[in-house]
Amino acid sequence: MVSEQRLSVVTVSWRTGKRLMESVKSVLAAPNVDEFVLVNHDNPDEVVAELRDLAAENRKFTLLETGENLGFGKGCNIGAEAASGDLLLFLNPDAVLVPSTAERLKESARRMNGGDWIIGGRILNNDGTEQRGARRGELTPVSAASSFMGLDRISVGPHSIHWEKDPLPEEMILVPAVSGAAMMMRRDVFEKIGGFDERYFLHVEDIDLCRTLREHGGEVWFEPRADILHYGGTSESSPWKVETHKASGFVKYFWKFYPGPLQRAATLLLSGPIFLAIWARVLWMDVRSKLGGLFGRSAKSTEGEHTNQAAE
Repeated sequence: MVSEQRLSVVTVSWRTGKRLMESVKSVLAAPNVDEFVLVNHDNPDEVVAELRDLAAENRKFTLLETGENLGFGKGCNIGAEAASGDLLLFLNPDAVLVPSTAERLKESARRMNGGDWIIGGRILNNDGTEQRGARRGELTPVSAASSFMGLDRISVGPHSIHWEKDPLPEEMILVPAVSGAAMMMRRDVFEKIGGFDERYFLHVEDIDLCRTLREHGGEVWFEPRADILHYGGTSESSPWKVETHKASGFVKYFWKFYPGPLQRAATLLLSGPIFLAIWARVLWMDVRSKLGGLFGRSAKSTEGEHTNQAAE
């Protein structure tokens, strides 16, 4: 008889804000989570004190304190190294586990019958709609350009990387990439492919991990029955800084996976428009937020818009 695989949840937090404790408590309350490793890059003193108290009270909670913001990918690698589970579920610090989600992911892992894989959950906004990024098409210079120019918003075509508007499947389906907000894989597979590429500081490292696994013969699956609420946009970091990391991540990704001279020339040509498009979106969201305040739109509505943008 095959023994039950132990599930370790790994979370990396840097000044996540008020949603962090909701996320932490949802993980600790999940009956099918065997271990919780939280990598604290730097949170306010009162938050760290509360985390330390929770860790002292709960045997399955391990708190690691790095003392500085080392980036998402490096933080995940630190957490994975400290974790002892057979399965690693990387979960954002502003993501909340639905009580049945851990068991659903474990069951999905049992059904894989070996092989190398990543399984991503269905990431939801706080209004219950599916968030961008939970299931993605192939990221290429063409699909990225289509996304930046908004063509995929007009019509989801063959070059779109966003699949959240496609009909929701009843069973798991193969996809090119899932979201790092909630992705699970076996520990041995994670170690075999070298973990997250630490050259990314924030954003795109999840797409890179999915691509790396596929290039090693593995598969990436989207599990529509594993729901995770993801608030998004809760970090205290400036949106300009966050989006700059995202744009930089795209450039690093294209440079890594499209190494031909013509492809790299195209990447260099795209770099400027990528940064400009992303910064323009931040500016537009800031303007919309201020206009919303002038015309009496609710803070909740504005927060939802930022949540959607944060997931892209």
